[in-house]
Amino acid sequence: MAGLIAGVLRERAPGERRVALTPEAVSRLGAAGVEVVVESGAGAAAWFTDADYTAAGARVLGIGELLERSDVVLCVGPPEAEEAAALRSGQTLVGLLDPLRHPERVRQLTERGVTQVSLDLLPRTLSRAQSMDALTSQANVAGYKAVLLAADSYDRYFPMLTTAAGTSKPAAVLILGAGVAGLQAIATARRLGAIVSGFDVRPQAQGEIESLGARYVKLDGVNSAAGEGGYARQLTEEENRTLLAALEEHIAKSDVVITTARVPGRRPPLLVTAAALERMRPGSVVIDMAASELGGNVELSEPDKTTVLDGGVTLIGAGNLPSVMATAASTAYARNIGALLTHLLKDGVLRIDLDDEIQAGVVVAHEGSVVNSSVRGAI
Repeated sequence: MAGLIAGVLRERAPGERRVALTPEAVSRLGAAGVEVVVESGAGAAAWFTDADYTAAGARVLGIGELLERSDVVLCVGPPEAEEAAALRSGQTLVGLLDPLRHPERVRQLTERGVTQVSLDLLPRTLSRAQSMDALTSQANVAGYKAVLLAADSYDRYFPMLTTAAGTSKPAAVLILGAGVAGLQAIATARRLGAIVSGFDVRPQAQGEIESLGARYVKLDGVNSAAGEGGYARQLTEEENRTLLAALEEHIAKSDVVITTARVPGRRPPLLVTAAALERMRPGSVVIDMAASELGGNVELSEPDKTTVLDGGVTLIGAGNLPSVMATAASTAYARNIGALLTHLLKDGVLRIDLDDEIQAGVVVAHEGSVVNSSVRGAI
């Protein structure tokens, strides 16, 4: 009997350079009995050639033949309408499908009998799921790249330097949000020699921030917003007003501010107001890692756009930084996809078992029904 065939789509979203599987991952899946077919040019933007995939044991095909042959279709972001329309009953689609923001696409695929598995719904508190945690792997890349982008845009040094021409003081960097991306940003900014401060509405983040050598920003009058599963809860309007007023003082003293607070499927919380931006010194840099069509953490930021404000502050909407580091991000993501796919395999066949904690989290739809409760509520 023929083994499972996994097809790798070329990403078509504007600016998306990542690929779902790298040649390295193709070799590992081949050892597990999975045959991989790759759409021609799928890895080119991440510097993986068709020849690399062929050498790793994959077959390179056109999109039509790939979709016809594949049992499982692998992607990074949700497929575009044309590719989604070509998926058929019995196929499984695996990727960062962002189902809460694409309910109509979920509904259409479900009606056609396509099983949908979304890595962004992975239960992140399960230790055995860590190797599949694509949100963490991509956030690590984003936090690192955000600091490099800030350093490149900042017209002064990050570290203190003593030269024959005098001494330059180190940059004051403020990281808002101490999740994976925020902690990686703190660590990277520290490596570059900046004076780093960090803040998160979850009090337990203080120890993590300080363990990286940064100063924890403690805001008077701001209540804890710790929620379930290690995530932050949504603030009330009054709590949010208090938070913004307290943050403004610290933002005004910073040379670089990087915001990292994202909420799956919902508008990100506002952390930096236009009034706070006006108080920053000319030449300061603000990176909004949550910038998207839903909004961002920074008032006035726009996704994938760099703006120099009237006061001389450079504001960068950088919501898809993993794509900027496509090779590293794809390598990490491919390992996540490979781990999840291996978990779904039983005796060489893909088996959906909703009694399994991991699958109960990531499986959006199966056998013509939306089975994930949070997605079903959104639809």
